[in-house]
Amino acid sequence: MNIQQIKQRFGIIGNAPGLNRALEVAAQVAPTDISVLVTGESGTGKEIIPQVIHHLSTRKHGSYIAVNCGAIPEGTIDSELFGHEKGAFTGASGSRKGYFEEADGGTIFLDEVAELPQQTQVRLLRVLETGEFIRVGSSKVIKTNVRVVAATNENMAEAIRKNKFREDLLYRLSTVPIKLPPLKDRKEDIHLLFRKFAADFAEKYRMPSIKLQDDAVVALVSYPWPGNIRQLKNIVEQISVIENEREITLEKMKYYLPEDIVSGVPAVVGGKSKESDSFSDRELIYKFLFDMKRDMNELKKLVIEMLNGNKEVDLTGTQRDVLNRVYSDITNEDSKKLLEEGLRDEVREDREYAPQEEVTIVDSDYQEHIEVEESLSLEEREMEFVKKALEKHHGKRKDAAKELGISERTLYRKIKEYNLK
Repeated sequence: MNIQQIKQRFGIIGNAPGLNRALEVAAQVAPTDISVLVTGESGTGKEIIPQVIHHLSTRKHGSYIAVNCGAIPEGTIDSELFGHEKGAFTGASGSRKGYFEEADGGTIFLDEVAELPQQTQVRLLRVLETGEFIRVGSSKVIKTNVRVVAATNENMAEAIRKNKFREDLLYRLSTVPIKLPPLKDRKEDIHLLFRKFAADFAEKYRMPSIKLQDDAVVALVSYPWPGNIRQLKNIVEQISVIENEREITLEKMKYYLPEDIVSGVPAVVGGKSKESDSFSDRELIYKFLFDMKRDMNELKKLVIEMLNGNKEVDLTGTQRDVLNRVYSDITNEDSKKLLEEGLRDEVREDREYAPQEEVTIVDSDYQEHIEVEESLSLEEREMEFVKKALEKHHGKRKDAAKELGISERTLYRKIKEYNLK
């Protein structure tokens, strides 16, 4: 059976290379008894691959059982999969066959396999290696001939690193890995799927099918679809039921696509900005002031080094422009006066910013004070901002320092300076 015949038989829509490759591998591995692991984001349709494998295999006349491992409570999942004996636990009033016993000679599909508890993973590994298992509360070994196909949307390498999933079990399950591409990588299929779902819902609700204008199609294809095919299907159903007009414009289409994902920037609703960040507008202003203070101190250090005769200072074009504007009226004689008045920052190796001080520039015609010293109110804001960052990250200095854009050493000094707990 070729790829097109498989699509027609199982109602699969699309011609994306990634989809075709997944179906091709499924068809090739189906006649064997090799274990298969299907990976892909949530909503990509991973459940269709085990069905293709089962119905194209020699087990097609046997049982096909699909199990959602994430939906079964941890305390009962062993009983569900492997069965139990009477009295094995409270409420076990009789013996019961598990899914592996029921599916003998057929195929069992373990969806969300990464959610299996560690104890269950050990039992599953034994089934894959020897074809044997023991019911809960029994000592009798039972043989089974089951083909296992598993699926997950988890990063399995990360799950193994966190000791959430056994590495040896992953190798047993993923003898042949099949990956389904996300919908955002199947742009040529998005409109096809939309039309298919629109026709299905038109028949279901006995109404004319909805159609998209050209600019609405562009918006549809450009959307990243984080929920993949499941999200697309839900949106098509919403539009089919809610909209009276059967021709959907761009404006109507945008109404059903979340703006924060479409635009990639904070959405403005009712004249107010909806920030994804947990900081309020006032706190964002404080962060801006904090960054400005850092930039001013860095610029001040560069000026002092230049006044001290350090000709090896490497300045960017922007820094040179700023210095030329700010210090264009300072003569060489003024520079000497500044040096004589002790305009030097005591820059320590363990400090990120130069000390705050007042710089006095004396001219023959006028006297002007350029105050670089931060006001008390700004220091209070800085203390408040540091405190909020620590609260946000539950006292973790590394994360708080990263949030503030400073080093851990500097954050430690600020904590000590403001006597923060």
